[in-house]
Amino acid sequence: MKLALVISLPAVVFLALLVAVACFCLRKTPKIQSEDKATKHGDLFSIWNYDGRIAYEDIIKATNDFDIKYCIGTGGYGSVYRAQLPSGKVVALKKLHRLEAEDPAFDLCFRNEVQVLTNVRHKSIVKLYGFCLHKRCMFLVYEYMEKGSLFCALRFDVEASEIGWTQRVKIVEATAHALSYLHHDCTPPIVHRDISSNNVLLNSQLEAFVADFGTARLLYPDSSNQTVIAGTYGYIAPELAYTMVLTEKCDVYSFGVVALETTLGRHPGDLLSSLSSPPSENIMLTDVLDPRLPPPTNPIVEGNIVLVATMAFACICRNPKSRPTMLRLSQEFLSQRKALAAPLHSVSLLQLWNQKMNFVQIPDEVMCAQV
Repeated sequence: MKLALVISLPAVVFLALLVAVACFCLRKTPKIQSEDKATKHGDLFSIWNYDGRIAYEDIIKATNDFDIKYCIGTGGYGSVYRAQLPSGKVVALKKLHRLEAEDPAFDLCFRNEVQVLTNVRHKSIVKLYGFCLHKRCMFLVYEYMEKGSLFCALRFDVEASEIGWTQRVKIVEATAHALSYLHHDCTPPIVHRDISSNNVLLNSQLEAFVADFGTARLLYPDSSNQTVIAGTYGYIAPELAYTMVLTEKCDVYSFGVVALETTLGRHPGDLLSSLSSPPSENIMLTDVLDPRLPPPTNPIVEGNIVLVATMAFACICRNPKSRPTMLRLSQEFLSQRKALAAPLHSVSLLQLWNQKMNFVQIPDEVMCAQV
């Protein structure tokens, strides 16, 4: 009897251990499956967004694995797709293709955009809902802009005629507020480096949003802030060609070009170089305004157009120290607007060139020389 007890006791203990191990494994199995499911659905790739997590599989399904028929444009790097999620929400996706993802420069721009947009909050800066930075699939998820870029809206006659003078002034104003926020409300300041009509997006209400932060840079006070030339040809501040030093005034110059483009309906082109000195010909402002819109008749609207043109002239000064700050321009838009005293057709470019002194900053060395 005693012998049987001695033999059975180890067996019982062994069986108990087997049962305990089996129960432990059964409890762990669902957790492992859950983690696999989370990874499969892309939860580990997403950040904050409008309704919680954006499922990776939903993105793939909504675009049929990024089929070209869902592509709505191509930027400096990556292609942009339109996707409608199961919730009904429409988003825009910027995706790096395989060859682009293998390019260190494109990869850096992509990650830089994520870093910047996850740390800024402004009503006139495009919202980043989520991202996937997996080496085999890299994309960003943005709020969708129904009207596309300002460049495309101004390029085509039908779309351009839908953007009236009041909307155009508001587009310039929204861009000014966004840049003022980046330069003066962020620590350290952020320089966009690629402000152009391609990177100002419009929603269904023709409200403007600054986008594409792939080349944005933080300005550190204890750094030389030297850089390589980046941006879109025709919008890049001229001093970058010989100083290679980045300042907020580089964005100010680009803003001036966009402001002129918005009022003229086209890129100012040769007008930029001619406005580096007082216009020799008596060219009237109405002669260069977008001819696809009827001339404004409201004195307040006329005054706003003159204000935008005058600001633009100040922003494209050759000397970056003479350009106004975006804070100064943003505050001007918030001040009380005045009706234009003289008829718009009597305002010349020479008058605007002279009036720009209301916004031009006098460099410190000039002030010292005057004293």
